[in-house]
Amino acid sequence: MPQALLCMSHSPLLDHADPPADVAASVQGAFEHARTFVRDFDPDLVVNFGPDHFNGFFYDLMPPFCLGYRAHGTGDYDSFAGELDVPEKIAEDLAQFVIDRGIDLAISRRMEVDHGAVQPMEILHDGDAAARPVLPIFVNSVARPFVPMSRVRAFGQAVGEYFRTADHRVLFLGSGGLSHDPPVPQYTTATDTQREFLTAGRHPTAEARAARQANTIATARRFAAGEADIMDLNPDWDRGFLDVCRSGHVEDFDHYTADDMDAVAGHSSHEVRTWVAAYSALHACGDYDVTYEFYRPIREYIAGFAVTTAVPR
Repeated sequence: MPQALLCMSHSPLLDHADPPADVAASVQGAFEHARTFVRDFDPDLVVNFGPDHFNGFFYDLMPPFCLGYRAHGTGDYDSFAGELDVPEKIAEDLAQFVIDRGIDLAISRRMEVDHGAVQPMEILHDGDAAARPVLPIFVNSVARPFVPMSRVRAFGQAVGEYFRTADHRVLFLGSGGLSHDPPVPQYTTATDTQREFLTAGRHPTAEARAARQANTIATARRFAAGEADIMDLNPDWDRGFLDVCRSGHVEDFDHYTADDMDAVAGHSSHEVRTWVAAYSALHACGDYDVTYEFYRPIREYIAGFAVTTAVPR
C-alpha cells in the first residue's frame, strides 16, 4: 500500500478549553486511532495540506496554494517552533510537475507554518512535528478571494498523480475544522488596525500574540456557554461534507461555493479545502475506502471536529 490518507480537525483550543469529559475522551480516542493508523502505515513522506491563520501568510502576498521547499513552525498557541524536515529535491520536482499540469502553484524557500499545519504532526508523533519528512503545502482557507473548489480538487489531483507511481509510502494529510466561525477579522469589515495586521502582521510581539490568543480562548468559553456572537456550528453541513469524502465522488466537492460556505458553515469552514486537496490526491491514485470516521460538533473547540482515514482499494 504506497499511499494512505489521514484528515483531521485541529484546534488551537485543545490545550486551552475544557469540554465535557466524555467529549475530551472521545477526541483523544480518535487521536489514538490516528496514531495507530500512521504507525502501522509507517510513511516515508507526509504531504501536509494545511491552512494558515494569518501567522505565516498575509495579504501582502496571498497565494491560493504554496509549497514549501523549506519551512519552520511559528510556535503560535505553544505549537511546534522549529525547522521541519522538508526533502527539498522532491519539493522542487513536485512543484514543476504540478505547474506543468496547469496549476499556478507558488513556492516558498522560507515558509512559515502555524498550528493548523503542525498540530496534526505533533499529535501523531508525540509532539515532534519534524519526526517524519514532510512536504508542507499551504491551501488558502481563510483569506478571500478563494479559488473555486474545482481548482482545489484539480490541485490535489495533480499532487496525487505525482505520487501515484512512487516507490515510497506517502501519507496525504489534510488539516482543518469543518463548520466553524472563530473570531478572525474579515478584511471587508475590519478596522484600519485590523487591516494592517491582516496585511503585514508577521512576527508579532509576544504581547500582541498573547492578546490575540487570549481573545480566541475567551470567545471559545463564551461560545460554549451560549454567549458568544459568532455563527453556530452546523452538524448537518459537516455530515454532508463527510458523506462526500466517504463516497469517493470527489467531483461533488465542486458544488461547494465560497458564499454558501460562509453563509451556512462559517468563515473558517474553508479549511475543508485542505481535506478536498488530500482526498483528491488519494483519488488520483485510485478508488479508495474510508476506514475510520470520527465526528463531533464541539463548541469548546469552536469546530465541527472530525478525523478520517482512507486507503486505496
